[in-house]
This record gives sequence, C-alpha cells and structure tokens, in this order.
Amino acid sequence: MLQQLSSLSLLLFLLLSLPSPLPSSATAKPQQDLVRSSCVHASYPNLCVRTLSSYGGPASTPRDIALAAVKVSIARGRRVSTYLATLSGLRSKRELAAVSDCVEQISDSVDELSKTLGELKHLRVGKTFGWQMSNAQTWASAALTDEDTCLDGFEDVESRVKADVKRKIRNLAKVTSNALYMINRLDETRGRSKLNP
Repeated sequence: MLQQLSSLSLLLFLLLSLPSPLPSSATAKPQQDLVRSSCVHASYPNLCVRTLSSYGGPASTPRDIALAAVKVSIARGRRVSTYLATLSGLRSKRELAAVSDCVEQISDSVDELSKTLGELKHLRVGKTFGWQMSNAQTWASAALTDEDTCLDGFEDVESRVKADVKRKIRNLAKVTSNALYMINRLDETRGRSKLNP
C-alpha cells in the first residue's frame, strides 16, 4: 500500500512539473511579427497587415508571406468577378461595355495571379530562381495593369453602380499591389530565406 501511494505521488509530481502547453496566441506571435515587419513598407501597410493577419495559413518565411498575399489577391479577384457577373439593370451601351470589359480584365487578372502563385509554389534556390522571380513579377504586374484598365473603362460612364465597382476594383488593386511588393521583397532576398519546407 505504501509503495502504491509512493508511486502515485511520484506520478502526480511528474505531471505537475511538466510545462503547460503554450496558448495559441503565443504561437501566433512570431507569425504576427513577420506579417507586421513584412508589411511596414508595402504600398498599403494597414491593409497589408489586416489582410495577411486574417489569412489562415502558416507564415514563417518571406515566401510564405508572398504566397499568402497572392492568395488574398486571387480570392478578392474572384469575389469581384462574381459581383460583376451579378450586376443587373445596366442601361447604357457604354455601361454594358465597361462592365463586360471589366469582367474580362478581372478574369485575366485572376489567371495571371494564379500563374504567379504556381511559380512561387515551385520556387527553387539556384539557377532558375531569377527566371522564376521574373515570371512571378511579370504576371503580378500584368494583373495589376488589368485591374487598372478595368477602372479606366468606367471613367466616362455615368452609372448608379460606378462608385461601387470602382471601390471594389481599387481594393483589389491595393491587395495586388501589396502582393507585388511581397514578391519584389522576396526577390531581394535572392533565396537566402528558407524557400522549401
């Protein structure tokens, strides 16, 4: 009986002496610090922190941040595309043409961002790094140009949806601009950070 009590005491002592698991907020802190330090010089730093902090994936390297930024931009582009496709009650030919062109340009933007994402996912340190980064930068820049072109199409359009369309496209262009910044920032490291898990 004494031996059982002694064993039980020892077991209890060992359990109490084990460190408690870290709360989830403690493990999230390094990710939040990386997001904040990455966003500090972005074109839209507050939007950058807000969108990347709410992104659910793990981010422990500049490559992870760049991937997350591109994914955020793709998701926003798809939402804008869905919104544009559901617009109804367009009256003038100019308004119809502007929306039609915009649907095509946002679709192109999402395609280019998807190519960017694919390139970043397969990024390798070495001989192909510069070529892959150039591709990613070119496609992200083209996506941003398509978004700007969509906005330009609404300049001479008088429409009840114009303000809402412009607000959504500007927001998309801002997150795409931040994604391009993260890609350029990754290029500046020239692969010195860990690229492949």
